[in-house]
Amino acid sequence: MKKTTASKTPEEPNSFVQLCQEFSVSGFTAMPVKFSSGCQACQLLYLKPHQVRGTDDSRPAGRTLFVLNVPPYCTKDCLHRLFSRCGKVEAVHFCERPGGQIYTDDPSTFFPTSREIRTFKVAYVVFEKPAGLKKASGLKLSEPFVLSTRDEPVVTGMKKWCQKYTQDRPDVSELQSELDSYMADYDKRKQEELEREKSRREEPDEEGWITVTRHGRTPGAPRTEAMEKKALKREKKKRSRRELMNFYTFQIRESKREHIAQLRKKFEEDKDKIATMKANRRFRPY
Repeated sequence: MKKTTASKTPEEPNSFVQLCQEFSVSGFTAMPVKFSSGCQACQLLYLKPHQVRGTDDSRPAGRTLFVLNVPPYCTKDCLHRLFSRCGKVEAVHFCERPGGQIYTDDPSTFFPTSREIRTFKVAYVVFEKPAGLKKASGLKLSEPFVLSTRDEPVVTGMKKWCQKYTQDRPDVSELQSELDSYMADYDKRKQEELEREKSRREEPDEEGWITVTRHGRTPGAPRTEAMEKKALKREKKKRSRRELMNFYTFQIRESKREHIAQLRKKFEEDKDKIATMKANRRFRPY
């Protein structure tokens, strides 16, 4: 008897997608995505409208979609492509955990200030209009969304690490250009700060008071270790001058007792010294 194997029907993936669409837990709906078209495994994104008590300009209520279980290889461009069909996307933000600090792209190419999130993360998709959020909450796909396409591939694996290796070894001219630009901005900020302090020092406020700044006629000394030691030494010297020596009777009595004790100690040391010299036959009284 010939053994037959059950072949997959084309309805199986659709049934899986339909099952994901019907799945809901704690207000979250599931959306299947996969890395590439040839990938068999799917990853589920859990999404719902973002609701907070306070106000946040970067994640405004009524226009922000909250997305959980975002895989490490998923980029902002992937989510932008996924939800652009619901409406114009204003911004996509990544966080390590819900309500955490938003990961921002570094303006500097060679001196990054933020750490890249390399694990599963949280995303906030901000739409320009509330209608986009409403449409994204009820979005239903006929098949899992493909994150990496031929036109917009997601760089992973060895190619990604080679690209990172190349970026970590910058061109000297580009690095020098960025350093010059940073120092020019720094000098500009410092000059603006000095001008603001100068205007505050010269112009009185509404009540007629003038703000005293550290760039006045007698600017304060820098708080270095050497300056602090010098100040402590000066204060100790002033304190010793203010103290009154032998002012009370008990102070006079104690000072006399200490003087007698020192004389006795010196007498005993001299006796021991003379005895030692006699033993060594080096005693020369005259």
